[in-house]
Amino acid sequence: MPLRLEIKRRLTARSERVKSVDLHSTEPWMLVSLYNGTVVVWNHETQLVVKTFEVCDLPVRVAKFVARKHWIVVGADDMLVRVFNYYTLEKVNTFEAHSDYIRCIAVHPAQPYILTSSDDMLIKLWDWERKWLCSQVFEGHTHYVMQIVINPKDNNQFASASLDRTIKVWQLGSKTPNFTLEGHEKGVNCVDYYSGGDKPYLISGADDHLIKIWDYQNKTCVQTLEGHTQNVTGVSFHPELPVILTGSEDGTVRVWHSNTYRLENSLNYGMDRVWCICGRPGSNYVAVGFDEGSIIIKLGREEPAMSMDSSGKVMWARHSEVQQASLRTLGDTEVQDGERLPLGVKDMGSCETFDSTNAHPNTAPLETYVRIVPLSEEFVVVCGDGEFIIYTAMALRSKSFGSAEEFVWAHDSSQYATRENINGVKIFKNFKLKKTFKPSFGAEAIFGGFLLGVRSNNGLAFYDWENVQLIRRIEIQPKHIFWSESGELLCIATDESFFLLRFLPEQISAAQGANDKMTEDGIEDAFEVLGEVQEVVKTGLWVGDCFIYTSSLNRLNYYVGGEIITIAHMDRIMYLLGYIPKDNRLYLGDKELNIVSFSLLVSALDYQTAVMRKDFSTADKVLPTIPKDQRTRVARFLEKQGYRAQALAVSTDPEHKFELALQLGDLTTARQLALEAESQQKWKQLAELATAKCQLSLAQECLHQARDYGGLLLLATTSGNVEMVGKLAEGAEGDGRTNVAFLSYFIQGRLEKCLDLLIDTNRLPEAAFLARAYMPSQVSRVVKLWKESLSKVNKKAADALADPAEYSNLFPEIQQALLAEQYLKETHVRVRASAEYPLVTPNEDRHVLEESNGFRPEAENLKPPEMEVVERVAEYPVAAVLTEAPRSEEEAQEELVPLEQESTTAEPSEAALVQSIPSEREATRDGISSTPEDLLCLEERFSQEPVTMKREPEMVQSSSVQDVISSDESAACISQNEINPTGKELPAELEMSDLLVSADSVASEETSSYDDLDLEADTTSSPVSAVMEKSPHELVLEAEVSQATTEELVSSQTAGGQEPPNVASQEGATEDGLMLLEPVLSQEQDTQNTEESVEPEELQQELLLEAPPAESNEEGESEESAEDLEGEMVDEDLEDLDMENLDLIDEDLLNE
Repeated sequence: MPLRLEIKRRLTARSERVKSVDLHSTEPWMLVSLYNGTVVVWNHETQLVVKTFEVCDLPVRVAKFVARKHWIVVGADDMLVRVFNYYTLEKVNTFEAHSDYIRCIAVHPAQPYILTSSDDMLIKLWDWERKWLCSQVFEGHTHYVMQIVINPKDNNQFASASLDRTIKVWQLGSKTPNFTLEGHEKGVNCVDYYSGGDKPYLISGADDHLIKIWDYQNKTCVQTLEGHTQNVTGVSFHPELPVILTGSEDGTVRVWHSNTYRLENSLNYGMDRVWCICGRPGSNYVAVGFDEGSIIIKLGREEPAMSMDSSGKVMWARHSEVQQASLRTLGDTEVQDGERLPLGVKDMGSCETFDSTNAHPNTAPLETYVRIVPLSEEFVVVCGDGEFIIYTAMALRSKSFGSAEEFVWAHDSSQYATRENINGVKIFKNFKLKKTFKPSFGAEAIFGGFLLGVRSNNGLAFYDWENVQLIRRIEIQPKHIFWSESGELLCIATDESFFLLRFLPEQISAAQGANDKMTEDGIEDAFEVLGEVQEVVKTGLWVGDCFIYTSSLNRLNYYVGGEIITIAHMDRIMYLLGYIPKDNRLYLGDKELNIVSFSLLVSALDYQTAVMRKDFSTADKVLPTIPKDQRTRVARFLEKQGYRAQALAVSTDPEHKFELALQLGDLTTARQLALEAESQQKWKQLAELATAKCQLSLAQECLHQARDYGGLLLLATTSGNVEMVGKLAEGAEGDGRTNVAFLSYFIQGRLEKCLDLLIDTNRLPEAAFLARAYMPSQVSRVVKLWKESLSKVNKKAADALADPAEYSNLFPEIQQALLAEQYLKETHVRVRASAEYPLVTPNEDRHVLEESNGFRPEAENLKPPEMEVVERVAEYPVAAVLTEAPRSEEEAQEELVPLEQESTTAEPSEAALVQSIPSEREATRDGISSTPEDLLCLEERFSQEPVTMKREPEMVQSSSVQDVISSDESAACISQNEINPTGKELPAELEMSDLLVSADSVASEETSSYDDLDLEADTTSSPVSAVMEKSPHELVLEAEVSQATTEELVSSQTAGGQEPPNVASQEGATEDGLMLLEPVLSQEQDTQNTEESVEPEELQQELLLEAPPAESNEEGESEESAEDLEGEMVDEDLEDLDMENLDLIDEDLLNE
């Protein structure tokens, strides 16, 4: 009978003509070199191109993997050998190897060598560790050397095939061949060694259409295979199976039995001529190259013919030889998981099959299946080559035989079934034929167990063993079916997933009694689906209610209660043999028939089975027998089933117990575990849970243990714990958590600590901004540090930084800020209770500058830095005024003359104007030249002034009009160096303007040029633009106070007793003309050009009536004038106006 060899195509890659193919030893890759100069790497599992190498424009006749170096070695018709790294695609090396086309490359399996053959009739040996040095040249062939191959049993020997009709065998280190094999009538194209250790064979194919098998020890031809009709281009002994594969230009690949030399199969894929064939050791895959592409085929099955019974007896078949080993011989030997077991192997002899065509014994074929019946342990069956033989397990004596393509046992050894073809299934009982039936939809495969399963193209059908009654038909295409020992559970594995079902025999009995439940698909309630898992099962078995299996990802798992638990990750494909409960070990085998084991406690499996059955009393009895190192695995199983409290009691892993305690909300247990673990992550998790349960004290402890300063800050602020915020700030600063420390200090109002923290961390720009906003008394100190630090990097940028003590004109409100700082320090002396929150004005609604207007700090409350800054800022403009060069009365009068007036008076000359205004350099020199004695006299003069402006100790209560005025900086109370003129309401046809004058105007006059003084163009501006220049507060003031003018309010911050500037009307001016005053520099506008205005006669009369006499500046007269003015303002509903600011009267207004 022909060999029953399953052949499946795994990959079809269409391409240009293929000249060589190679399979990677570990990766699922096929290397293809093409006639168009390209090399391609295919993944036969994903059916995708992995790498592509554009080598050259000429044919690439050979490409080989060098797996240990991650290289691809390529030979082309340009006589060059190229080496690429197939991970990085980097070209490692290129060198010229031959003087003609390179035909073949062979990689030495152990040494750093490659062999190359060429049309130049030479073979060369290259050593890549010696920089690709040509170590040896082999000469002897008289024609093209087509192929070379290294002997797998002796790596120092290799064979070569040449078109000179010979095969030569060479030895590394020898320049001459060992011997030459002659016999082909035409050129030899290909050659290969037999990899088995039992035969010293070599195969060759030639242009005479013949394949010859040689004994290279006897140097004789053993067999000649005929059948191809064109040149033979590729031959190969399969590295694992007893078959020979040959390819020819006739387009066919022929499969020959390597023992009988019988043609078993002929494959034609319609891709034109065959050029190369390659097999991979340790695999059933074979790659073939054609004119139109390449393919990968799989021969036979990969699962080894192995089986084990419940006593530990293992049997396997290696081709025709049957061997046996016993696990009981291990005794008390300590075995590690995944370690190969040192078993003693016993040869059981050769198994034979009956060949009805030849009527004589024959060696066993390739496809051999071995199974030992687990119940009786009496028989073993060998099935293959279309026949089966049942042997006794002890002596391997034949008990029964017959024809069958498949053989399956029932749940006991008394029954079995065979499938001879696609239409017939036979059932045997006690080795006698019981029944033969033909399934309705055919039989492609059969499965044993408690029910007989038959797979067809329409699905899976289960039949009863006794009367072959249809139980259930399921639309599924299974690969394997696994039954539990009790017959209650089964697993159906497909190509993509597996299903867990429960078999219900009672439903079958009920349905048989009621015929109405029987349908054409059988009994619908015969099975109950328990679950589906998206994983491919290679092999599997049941232990209790646990299904153990190996997956396609080389994982050893078991499924119980809907949960998958991984036992081990394996480095290669393994196949389950069985489980021995007394050893608590699971045994597996690989393709090389090696046996390994893994620990799996039967007590854990029994406990999980009892839990699944909700038999908790049995589970409690089994639990003490489970070792402590395995209880965590059981606890995770309980957690998956929803029994978290029991899992917490069972688990021994602190990490797992902590997770369970958090899930259960057990704060006490979780805190104890966190103390033992000393893990910040655990404390954070516990803090989150404690906060959720309102356990704030525990949350504080957890955050402290976790050093979570951000969480502590949030907790402290939300709970209103001031003491906690203070401790947090100090702790955070000590640990270098400056962000949290800064915020904590800032919340407490400890601005000095905030500033020091910024300085200590070299955040000087931020420190300067903080000082300017909250602590103006510290600005000079911080700016000095900033300039020192910045000067090391950029001297020019450092010089551009301005100190308020030196450039007060750039900081117009510095004194108000200093006053506000002291005001806040003295008023914010305690932490307010939370009950006062509704009574406190929000910070965004407060105006600190306005609140501090009437505040008078005590001198003893000022710290030295604050007093120094106040004095320096206050003295600078005053000194500039006092040290100004004396001017004559005429010059003073000329300075106050408007630039343009509608009068006949001649304008002052340009020289006079220039002479009357000192330059900036002169003003600065004069200001610096003031002596300390002058300043002392000035201070004494201020202190001796009898006029006292301070009435209210806390704050000046202003009227609504004053509120409007104070809201605008230009009309608010200003520093002691400023004098604000009164805003006057003019007729509608004339514009209105608030005129300000201060001591700073002197500095502004000195620093301005003549071009700045020339305001001729500005005086022609329209009334609309003049009105737009006013602030909204000025417009409101004009609307409220009509037909009246208000005298300028002088701030209480002005120097007491300082005389106002002597401002007089220019002689010769028109009677309606107004004086021109220089505006003071402010934050909103630096300079303001005063426009001409002509007042009506009535308005001048009103001014004369309202203005007090100005003949004397003595104390009594000043107070009397203030009283008169106050009376008039009361009449105008301005009774709330501060009268203390009216002691200084504009002399020019009084004269009018």
